[in-house]
Amino acid sequence: MSDETQGNALTKYWEGYKEFWGERFSFLNSYSRFLNPETPLPHWDSAVVEDFIASDPVHGPALKTAREAAKFGAVGAAVGAVSTAGFAWKYSRSLHGTALSFAFGAVVGTTFGIEVANHWYQLYRLDTMAGQVKFFEWLQKKA
Repeated sequence: MSDETQGNALTKYWEGYKEFWGERFSFLNSYSRFLNPETPLPHWDSAVVEDFIASDPVHGPALKTAREAAKFGAVGAAVGAVSTAGFAWKYSRSLHGTALSFAFGAVVGTTFGIEVANHWYQLYRLDTMAGQVKFFEWLQKKA
């Protein structure tokens, strides 16, 4: 009897846990049909993305801006990783410390680069997620 009661309590706890985190990550529901599709999405490259940008006057510019903003994150990651690793190596000569500072610098640089891009391109005014979802829908229809 206690096993059944304990199992029931565990099940209730697990359901509450799933509901709690499901609410916090509800934005992932927009991508669920693309993450586990019935048929896989076809391969795409920058030419396919440019075709979508040219064909969709509403969501195309938002997707183009989001792709340009991602470059800020990549540059920020490279600058952050190399600079922090360089300082760590210069002052400590510790290989594991340099590796950790490289990783941490990449994370911080990416975050900083994306925040700069957010303000530079005023991404807060655009619905970039809708542009990405429309691109995936367009890609599915095209396939």
